[in-house]
Amino acid sequence: MTRASSFVSFLFFISSTLHSSLTIRFTMTCPGKEGTPLPYTASPIKLLWSDLSLFISKLWALPGILLPLDLAHTRELDELYPSLRNGATVLIHIFLVAYQLIFLLSLPIMVISLLPGLWILAYSTIAFTINYAIVMLMLNGFEQILVSQVPVVEQPGHERERWLYINGIAAGHHWAQMNIDQLSYVFGRKVTGVHNRTAGIVFDLIECLIQRDFAYATDDIRRSYALVKEALLDPECDKVVLLLHSQGGIEGGLILDWLLDELPHDLLHHLEVYTFGNAANHFNNPRWTKLPRSQRISTPDLVHQYGQSIGHIEHYANAADIVALGGVLHFADIPNRYMGRLFVRPNSGHLFNMHYLSNMFTLGPDMKVLDSNPFMDMEVEPWATAGINGYDGPPHRVRYQPTIARDEVFLPAALSLQRPQTNGVDRVLRVKDFSRLWQYRNGGCPKEAEVLHNT
Repeated sequence: MTRASSFVSFLFFISSTLHSSLTIRFTMTCPGKEGTPLPYTASPIKLLWSDLSLFISKLWALPGILLPLDLAHTRELDELYPSLRNGATVLIHIFLVAYQLIFLLSLPIMVISLLPGLWILAYSTIAFTINYAIVMLMLNGFEQILVSQVPVVEQPGHERERWLYINGIAAGHHWAQMNIDQLSYVFGRKVTGVHNRTAGIVFDLIECLIQRDFAYATDDIRRSYALVKEALLDPECDKVVLLLHSQGGIEGGLILDWLLDELPHDLLHHLEVYTFGNAANHFNNPRWTKLPRSQRISTPDLVHQYGQSIGHIEHYANAADIVALGGVLHFADIPNRYMGRLFVRPNSGHLFNMHYLSNMFTLGPDMKVLDSNPFMDMEVEPWATAGINGYDGPPHRVRYQPTIARDEVFLPAALSLQRPQTNGVDRVLRVKDFSRLWQYRNGGCPKEAEVLHNT
């Protein structure tokens, strides 16, 4: 089934669900009990209402999707680099925004005018068909699995790793391929991408709400899940790295839910997930307890081993990115809601290459990641917090705040309570000291003996 046809069928599903839910009494506020957001397992209709309210409250950050717009310093892999292909892509998206808004606004007018239902259905079918033809022929193409095309020299052991990427909204084939190629340069590995095809920005946003609030798995989610699961089950694969951007975070969150249902912890521990501008409303990684020996003995004196199901999760967000503000930054502090470390850059911008990778993993003229950039060099200052994400007992997480923009950014990380020292003097702590993903740059690998497990 095509994305357009599945989208049409789902609109009818929503319509019928709304009709059957007229007796539900809605509250006019977005938060749930005691001012916290609704649980992601709440009624889909209530979640949809809540998300619409949340989006309206964050509209002040809408310009931050494209800003800063420093075209003079863009590079060829940046989405807004001044090239004919990028220019044509932007013009097509502008046309689609106008086209889709006119179509959506015309529907209630047709209903009020009491036009026959078959006419409205025919009109909608024609509109969706035209939209589908435009996005498939001019933006997406028909290839769903993309592979990095840039030359990289993989190091010994990389053949036992699988690096997978799911893009965000508005990324046609050209931009998705640029995302994958830049990831390949940054981490010195071949990267495979599942193309989350765009239907135009407006329809993409509607699809995000459907995926996020109704837990609806589109074809690209199912395809990605199959690839991740296949890699985890492959005895020739020691590590699976899943990279997600924007809407890809919603899709990745649903994939994790399925994996946690089906695979054992010893396999899931080989999975690492890294997100950028994550739009999901939850990110699960339950804690599990392993007995020191296989016998089933319920003895209080036994020493247990604790860990997380997924090996490592890290989230990267720009503080004024409206997508992150309605996703990871909105839900991260809710106990057991959004697992993983969180690194926040006190800037705006949502484009993957231009605003995230280029600032957090800056490439030099030789297409190698520079050893330093303002984000990774940000100083952080520790202060202990016990019981974060619902865990009790001794402090096992420490929250860090950069010494600059203290009120705007925060950085939860799994760290020991001792600040490292050099010659008896406390050493300055920086973001790069805690970012596991940073250690993968230029084909590198984390030093497992020195890396603390993500809690």
